[in-house]
Amino acid sequence: MHGREVAHPAATVDLLPDGVLVVAPDGTICEANPAASALVGLPREALVGQLFDNALRLVDEAGRTWWSCERAARSRRSITRVPERRLSRSPDGLEVLLTARYVRRADARGDLECVVIVLRDGSARNRLERRHSELVSMVAHELRSPLTSVKGFSATMLAKWDRFTDEQKRQMLEWINNDADRVTRLLAELLDVSRIEAGRVELRRQIVDLAAVVERAFAGHIAGGESEERFGLEVVGDLPQMWLDPDKIEQVVANLLENALRHGAGVVTVTISPDTATPGAVIDVDDEGEGVPPEMADLVFSKFFRGRAQRGGTGLGLYIVRGLVEVHGGKVGVLSAPGGGARFRFSLPAGLPTYQS
Repeated sequence: MHGREVAHPAATVDLLPDGVLVVAPDGTICEANPAASALVGLPREALVGQLFDNALRLVDEAGRTWWSCERAARSRRSITRVPERRLSRSPDGLEVLLTARYVRRADARGDLECVVIVLRDGSARNRLERRHSELVSMVAHELRSPLTSVKGFSATMLAKWDRFTDEQKRQMLEWINNDADRVTRLLAELLDVSRIEAGRVELRRQIVDLAAVVERAFAGHIAGGESEERFGLEVVGDLPQMWLDPDKIEQVVANLLENALRHGAGVVTVTISPDTATPGAVIDVDDEGEGVPPEMADLVFSKFFRGRAQRGGTGLGLYIVRGLVEVHGGKVGVLSAPGGGARFRFSLPAGLPTYQS
């Protein structure tokens, strides 16, 4: 019989990221995969043949060992599985998530043949739950201020419409409009993060003029009140034809400029040059601020990172920058700028039009 070979079940279990133990009815460990050995801290040879409670003492909140507490369940034919339990490894207190399956004989007595136990380090789950809590807290905090403002101004205008001049009404409507924009930007950032983490970012490539993208971003900040003297653009050399998603590249540039204006100082200079390593472009965004310490170079691209100054923002802008650059096949990092500030550099391959295969 021809065809692809199928891995042996034991070898497949060895590839699982979760720890798997096969335990006999008397509590003796019969099999252990590498993940279980790593979690217990003993090689497979040392685990097999030991009693479960001796090799891995897992206790509940009352300090009772899990294997002993499950004695009654193991004797009941109607019980075939153990739902996920949070247990602590004694004596170091490491949280372990445990699920189990009771394998029974297919006869009238239904005697227990073995227990298949799946173990997972609970610290990863805890980190995920903390990140979810941070996200909820951040969203609530960022939404509270603009929504309070919108509610306050709209309620005041409805209650005292005739008492305000046209100029006062216009100012309050501008506040409402600006705060509605803040909410819209936050929701857009959250959707971007969701798409990046799910790998669902779609690119609609077309020829993009990078210099024009930067100039439009400058113009937006100047229209918002920034001085023209705060911005500079340099294009060095001839660029190849760049096939990129214009909306996403504009977002990358906008986020980097916003970061430079918020956390940097002085003139923000954008330099565009050909990538000598591969057909593409390299874009540097330099400011004249304090710069980024080398030990924080990777942290600045993580979610919710706002730096030591905590100067507002959601802490999602640079995370989105990295995601959008990488989905284009590029790279992004932070260096020291010649003027002493931060240099955010991202490279982009020239790409291909979407209709080419």
